[in-house]
Amino acid sequence: MKISAHILIAAALATVASPAALAQNRAPFTVAENGQGFYKLSDAVEAIGARRGTIAIAPGAYGDCAVQTEGQITYRAVVPGQTILDGGICEGKAALVLRGQSAVVDGIIFQNQRVPDGNGAGIRLERGNLTITNALFRNSEQGLLTADDVSGSIVIDRSTFQRLGRCDRGLSCAHSVYIGDYGSLSVTNSRFEKGSGGHYVKSRAPRITVTNSSFDDTQGRTTNYMIDLPAGASGAISGNVFVQGQNKENWSAFIAVAAEGKKHSSAGLNIHSNSASLAKGVERNTWFVADWSGDQMRIANNRLGRGLTRYEKR
Repeated sequence: MKISAHILIAAALATVASPAALAQNRAPFTVAENGQGFYKLSDAVEAIGARRGTIAIAPGAYGDCAVQTEGQITYRAVVPGQTILDGGICEGKAALVLRGQSAVVDGIIFQNQRVPDGNGAGIRLERGNLTITNALFRNSEQGLLTADDVSGSIVIDRSTFQRLGRCDRGLSCAHSVYIGDYGSLSVTNSRFEKGSGGHYVKSRAPRITVTNSSFDDTQGRTTNYMIDLPAGASGAISGNVFVQGQNKENWSAFIAVAAEGKKHSSAGLNIHSNSASLAKGVERNTWFVADWSGDQMRIANNRLGRGLTRYEKR
């Protein structure tokens, strides 16, 4: 049977995707709901707009940034730990500037975020709820920085924060995590290490949970508190491991409560079942909890190493 030339050509073309399809397949930012691909993260965010959607991000390092002003968006690495937002900054603030209804960030690495005012962050949260899972923040001025939203909640789970923070150039300090007057903060199963200034977690939220996490300051430099609750807070800090290193700007406590004023009640704050110690070779006397609130807290069943005293009222 003889097959005409035009049939052979048509069959060959049928096995090759169109240029548009190939371009879409190579585009690193894909809206999962419709498969539409984009070469810029900001274009994918704009395509979702006020709706709910997921942006699947292919493995690779990208200098992209985006501003979310509406909607409910999930930013998800196709392969967790192989998607890097590297150095991109929007609005002079962060790689992701979030002020929509809500956002979820899953499996993404944020690194090398720096800006002239010293507050360059992986994420700047200005409004709405935020959940962060399986993420890594490193080598930046801040990991997460927020504005105020008393109706919003923040959840951080199974994430790592390393080589973050700064207190230099005559500017206000930056921190690994700095939460403004948000409704609540929950940190679980996460790691903070190798801080380069400021506090590891500073939160003005009235309700806080920090559980089953580690704060390894052994290689920190010019760092301050492990957890700072400057306006006071209720909630629980439990099941964590704290190690204070040698190179501190302020080594006078591991956890500080209401050091900048008592805006929120700390009554019932439950600090229990933690382990706290000084790094090998560090010789000093310090306090596990320093309290300016005067509220009745529960501090119990914590394992404290040499040189640590349980509590001091200041």
